[in-house]
Amino acid sequence: MSENGTFHESNGRYSLRFERSFSQKAEEVFAVLTDPDSFTQWYPFATGEMDVRLGGEIAFDDGEGTAYKGSITEFEEPFLFAFHEGGADLIRISLQEENNGCRMTFVHTFEDPSWAVPTAAGWHRCLDAFGQIVNGEQIKWEENAAELREMYSEAFKMER
Repeated sequence: MSENGTFHESNGRYSLRFERSFSQKAEEVFAVLTDPDSFTQWYPFATGEMDVRLGGEIAFDDGEGTAYKGSITEFEEPFLFAFHEGGADLIRISLQEENNGCRMTFVHTFEDPSWAVPTAAGWHRCLDAFGQIVNGEQIKWEENAAELREMYSEAFKMER
């Protein structure tokens, strides 16, 4: 079951926060999270080129002629994976042991709040796909982007 994201503002920066619970241990979820092949299946624009270590680079391509690199800023196996994606955007994914599995907290920090609603809808869908991968399921992308944008627009009290 997916949980909805939340929107936060702090010192002129903005963040989207999502949490997901898994029945698998943190080691298993972290292995999927940092596997280049799995990463390309759920993370937008990922090319699969990843140097999975602190300071390592991650390659992205938007499919429209723009290729760019991200750099891994935090890496503590099996609990923390964070990286800058291109410019000032920061993705921080942490795992915490919980009951017989783990809880993942996914935070995307960025500068332009006008992107919050479509970005939240996108991450919601991507994290649903990630959950399917972790659970060994075939990825099924639901056609719910418009519904999610509407839901997040209401939740964040923003215009789309």
